[in-house]
Amino acid sequence: MDLELVFKNNENWISEKLAKNPNFFKELSKGQNPELLFIGCSDSRVTSEELMGMGPGEVFVHRNIANMVISIDLNVMSVVNYAVNQLKVKDIVVCGHYGCGGVKAAMQSADLGILNPWLRNIRDVYRIHQNELNSIQDEENRYNRLVELNVQEQCVNLIKTAAVQKANRGRGLKVHGWVFDMRTGKLIDLKIDFDKYLSKIMEIYHLE
Repeated sequence: MDLELVFKNNENWISEKLAKNPNFFKELSKGQNPELLFIGCSDSRVTSEELMGMGPGEVFVHRNIANMVISIDLNVMSVVNYAVNQLKVKDIVVCGHYGCGGVKAAMQSADLGILNPWLRNIRDVYRIHQNELNSIQDEENRYNRLVELNVQEQCVNLIKTAAVQKANRGRGLKVHGWVFDMRTGKLIDLKIDFDKYLSKIMEIYHLE
C-alpha cells in the first residue's frame, strides 16, 4: 500500500465534507454524544459505521478478534464502562460476521501460540453449545451457527456486568446481538431477549 495515497484520500475526504457542510469539522471538534456502543470484529472487511450508514460522532466503537467481551480484558471492559457511565449510550450491539477467522480458528485443534488464551473463550462457547453444534452435519452451517452463538454469549457477558445492569435499571439500556453477512451485505438481528437472559443470570450475577 502506498501510504501517501492515504493522505491524498484524507484531503479528498475533507473537501467532500466541507462541500456539504462548511462547519462539519468545527461541529465535530465540540465533542461526541453517541447513543450506540458497537462491539465488532477487527476483520478489515467489516466496517462498523459504514455498514450501518452512520458517520463520525454517531457510534462509539470497540473492535477485537471475534468481537469478544471477556471480563478480564481491561480494554473492552474500559470501553464498556466509559460508554455506559460517561457517554450514557442507550444501546450496546455485539456484531459478529459470517466467515470470521477467529471463530474458524477456534474450531481447529491447532496450537496457535499467543492466540490460544483468546480463542479458548470461543472454544468455551462451543463447549456450552456442543450438543447443538455437533448435530449440524454441514461444516459451514456449523461454523455459521457458532458465529451466532458466540455473539449470543458475548451479549450474556455484557449483561453480567455491573455497568450494564445498573444502566438497564436506571434508564433502560439494552444489549443487542447482530451478525453481518458479507455475502449479501445484510445485518441480521439475532433478536437477543435481553430481559430473558437478565432474569436467567440474576441469581448468580446480580450486582447492586
